[in-house]
Amino acid sequence: MQVVPAILAGNLVLITVLFVLTVLFGRIYCSVICPLGVLQDCVSNVSARRKGKKNRFNYSKAMSWIRYGIFGLYVVGVIVGISVIVTMLDPYAIFGRIAENLLAPLYRLGNAFLATLAESVNSYRFYTTDVWIKNGLVFGIAIAMLIIVSVMAWYNGRIYCNSVCPVGTTLGFISRFSIYRIRFNEDKCTGCGLCEKRCKASCIDSRNKLIDYSRCVTCFNCIDNCKSGAITYTPSFSFGTRKVKVSDSLLKKEHAMVRENTKGIERASFLAILGSLTLANTIKAQQLQVDGGLADIIDKKVPDRQTPVVPPGAESLSNMKRRCVACQLCVSACPNNILRPSGKLSTFMQPEMSFERGYCRPECVECSRVCPSGAIKEITTADKSAISIGHAVWIKDNCVVYTEELVCTTCERHCPTKAITLVPVNPESEQPQGPSMGFPGMNRRPVLKYPVVDKELCIGCGACEYLCPARPFSAMYVEGNVRHHTV
Repeated sequence: MQVVPAILAGNLVLITVLFVLTVLFGRIYCSVICPLGVLQDCVSNVSARRKGKKNRFNYSKAMSWIRYGIFGLYVVGVIVGISVIVTMLDPYAIFGRIAENLLAPLYRLGNAFLATLAESVNSYRFYTTDVWIKNGLVFGIAIAMLIIVSVMAWYNGRIYCNSVCPVGTTLGFISRFSIYRIRFNEDKCTGCGLCEKRCKASCIDSRNKLIDYSRCVTCFNCIDNCKSGAITYTPSFSFGTRKVKVSDSLLKKEHAMVRENTKGIERASFLAILGSLTLANTIKAQQLQVDGGLADIIDKKVPDRQTPVVPPGAESLSNMKRRCVACQLCVSACPNNILRPSGKLSTFMQPEMSFERGYCRPECVECSRVCPSGAIKEITTADKSAISIGHAVWIKDNCVVYTEELVCTTCERHCPTKAITLVPVNPESEQPQGPSMGFPGMNRRPVLKYPVVDKELCIGCGACEYLCPARPFSAMYVEGNVRHHTV
């Protein structure tokens, strides 16, 4: 239930739900649905307890020129197709990168620690997993955004939501016309200013009894701390030219219900996010790969692909570039460790495939199931086996058949679509050399064969590239297709 992914996916039902939710209740989305908003509240609450100052905010005027300037830049990025602007400003994508690049590795390190302890007592309930940085630049950006958002929340609460976030600006404009709003009852207000001091959006002017509804995130802190019951959350048609009298007992009951309900929603939202992170990383147990300590294996290097390889279901490079918000959800969900953020400016932080640590298994469709924006459409395992996302290319100078004169059939044996055929380097080598001495195969030389790829059958899964024994560069590598097609 995220705004930008829903818009990019063309999910009219979800867009309508979020719009109606905002028209009815204001920026409830920012308060309890947006994960980056919940993260800011966590940091702000820690800051308040650390400093011992819960009443630490003051009203400040909206920095409209910053808000609408960033929003205009964001709109231009969407229209022109500058994906890097969209991916850098979308709050859901920002939180996704923080979760995948920082929180998930910490979780895996904890899992590795538990696995070590378990193995010491001959228990194998936990399995160690690889912890590695998939893209150093994206890792640095995730850290930088976490620091920026945390510092702003530490000192000024929700200033990021109300001064930078384009989603907050959009919902803020809609919330100006929301039906349910937080309002002052001037007959009961004592002018204590507690509502202003507890407003993390800094949108309540207690002196003039004004509320900037475009910045109010409907957190109900003001209602929770108003000792005189002067602030209510009521529909707009209740306050017109005449005043409505409400009994003190009814107000107290209303305040109690609002406090309990909103706290329950925030707790449920936060626990749901933590639960999803835990589940996504728990299913990522990888097999422990060892070589028995017989030899040092050189790590493979990433080939220079002219066309990047994007997951099945993406349909084309243009569709991926247009719709992907770089939330890293597919990167986190991939059990084969082949998806990683791009470092190219045109597709910055969007997922690309690389096959140094695995290949795209025919039975796996996890990335298509979790994509929220429609950049990767959901497919079945039957669909995947027939979708060509790229084609294998053979590099003669890297092949052990030529460099070491070794017989190798790895690529042919592991190709799931039988797109690779081995052809003798020297056709005469298949003929017997010298007398057989009565024993079949005696005095035959090893038959050296090189691979030939049938592009009409190749689906670009990367099995040949991953399993190729050549180091540091594989003799087989996958070149992506601009548009995916069915084989």
